[in-house]
This record gives sequence, C-alpha cells and structure tokens, in this order.
Amino acid sequence: MNEISSPPVRKIVHVDMDAFYASVEQRDNSDLRGKPIAVGGSAARGVVAAASYEARKFGVHSAMPSVTAKRKCPDLIFVPPRFAVYKAVSQQIREIFAEYTPLVEPLSLDEAYLDVTQNLKGMTIATEVALEIRAKIKQVTGLNASAGISYNKFLAKMASDLNKPNGQAVITPKNGPAFVEQLPVRKFHGVGPTTAEKMHQLGIETGADLKEKTLEFLVEHFGKSGPYFYGIARGIDERQVKPDRVRKSIGAEDTFAQDLHAFEPAREGLQPLIEKVWAYCEANGIAAKTVTLKVKYADFSQITRSKTVPAPLPAIADLEELVNLLLAPIFPPRKGIRLLGVTLSSLEERVPAAAPQLRLAF
Repeated sequence: MNEISSPPVRKIVHVDMDAFYASVEQRDNSDLRGKPIAVGGSAARGVVAAASYEARKFGVHSAMPSVTAKRKCPDLIFVPPRFAVYKAVSQQIREIFAEYTPLVEPLSLDEAYLDVTQNLKGMTIATEVALEIRAKIKQVTGLNASAGISYNKFLAKMASDLNKPNGQAVITPKNGPAFVEQLPVRKFHGVGPTTAEKMHQLGIETGADLKEKTLEFLVEHFGKSGPYFYGIARGIDERQVKPDRVRKSIGAEDTFAQDLHAFEPAREGLQPLIEKVWAYCEANGIAAKTVTLKVKYADFSQITRSKTVPAPLPAIADLEELVNLLLAPIFPPRKGIRLLGVTLSSLEERVPAAAPQLRLAF
C-alpha cells in the first residue's frame, strides 16, 4: 500500500535590514559612525524616517516628531534622506535574494519574505541559507541584516526581531505554538496599537488569551481579520510568499495621548503621518491619486473621508493641502478625536516630471 506523503514543511526566511536608512548614511559618512543620527527633517514639523541604534537607546524611533526626538536625545544629528541611494542599495539586496529563490515578497525597501523550501542553491537547511544571504549582503553593501526563519510568514517575521541587530533566530514547528502563547498580542505583527487596545478591552493580553477565543468570537469582533488571528494564535499561517505582490495602499495612523478638539492640534498630529506615507512613496517610486482621512472619536466610533484627484499628487504640499480640505469640515467635532490616520491609494508608478509641474487645484 502506497503511503500518501505529506507536503514538506515550508521554510520561510524574513530578512530585515538593521536601521536601513541610518546605516546607509553611517556607511557613507565616517563622521556619523557610532553617533546618534536620525534620517529626516529637523524643522519644527519634521519627522524621523529612521534612527540609528545609537539614537534608539534614547527612545528615538521612526515616525517620531523631530522636536520630540531632539528632546529625548540632545546630541541627535539630523541627516536629510537620500531615497535614490536607498533604492539603489535595496536593488542590490534583491539581486542577492534572486540568487537563492524566485519566491521573494518585498515588504519595503529594507525587508522581504523568502520561501527557500526549494531553493536555487539546493541547500536543505534554511538557517544556513539565511546566514549565507546575510554574509553576502554584508560583503556587497557593507550593511548588516537580521533574519528570522520559520515554517510560516508570521513566525518568520517575529523571529527576525529576536536577535536584532545583526543576528538571526529560528522558530521551529515544535516550539511555534508555545512561542505564540507567551507573546503579548501588542507585539504581534499585524496587530497595531488600535487593535491591541481593543483586544485588551476584551481581556486578550497574550497569545494564550487569543487562543482561548472561538473563531466566531474573533470574526464578530475583528471581522475579516478574525480567521487570521484564530490561526496565528495556534502558530498557523497559510499565507504564501507572493513574488508578484502589489501594494494597493499605504497608510499611517496615530492614537493621541489626549483627545483633540481643535483643528490646529489635529493638523499638527497629522503632519508626521503625511510625511511618513509620502516618504514611502518617494522611496518606492510610486504616486497616489486617492487620499483617505480616518477619524476615530473618543467613543471609538469612526468616520473616513476620501478624495480622488485626476492625476497623481506631484508634491507633498499637494497632499498636505488635500488632507486639510478633508479635515476642516469635521470641525468642530461632535466629540473628542482620539485617533487620526492618512491612507494613500490608487497607486501607480511615479513618472518623473520633465518640467516643473503646476499645483493641482482641488
């Protein structure tokens, strides 16, 4: 009698560059090495795009307002971003990935999933594949990368954070479920601050708490994300590594320490989010025609307001202007605002302008 063979356990590697933008700047300028630096603008309304590990020791992190970062780290050095350079280095890294597997799913310029179950080098041990890739990245770019290795995307992503910087970790099928059970849900990839807070209100603090909830309960409270949460609570994630992954939108949001009631504080709170999504578009050579503003009130009710323009937004000033137009009509608000978010969609490849473009009229 022929036995039915089960499919091989998948071998997924998540590669994440260490403090990518900041590390490129320190690589290219020896005066910045070993010093706390932030890539971004130092102006009053600037935002940190990336922070070196020396700066992170002071609590400086990406998406933080520059004034806050400078207050936390008075010796912080601000470096203007060079997105063309970051994109070129990212391309070098992706060429290295392609030597090992065609199944590469980039998440951004500095991280990607690789399915190395059947790889081009014929290597059977995924940890050795990750070690070799990281060494090659170091050799070619002079930069450090960390990696996580596991049997699915969720756990590979979680593993890549365990031994940062310049390290790697493995989560095996045997210890995957136990690893998830002890992990606070706020540390789960895919669980943002808002969802973590909602889980907290439902008594869900850890993976073990999440595992106790039924699928019906999770669908009721989290909608289409319910089945995903049900699976990852058990160390199960069936998502495939998709090399043709196309990003449909890019967004950022922030929950404020105190509810907002006036237009100007709300506009100031949106500025770091605007700069973050614009920086992503700049770095990836994409542009957007649709802008969506998300507003969540103190009672957790929420609204969205969107605007689509005929041509892709050419400059961050146009995005700022459009966000202002979406924001203004909700004031005065019926109650305090606890969260604001900005999402860009209708994305397409950015076409360099041959001549200065006129501002769009909205």
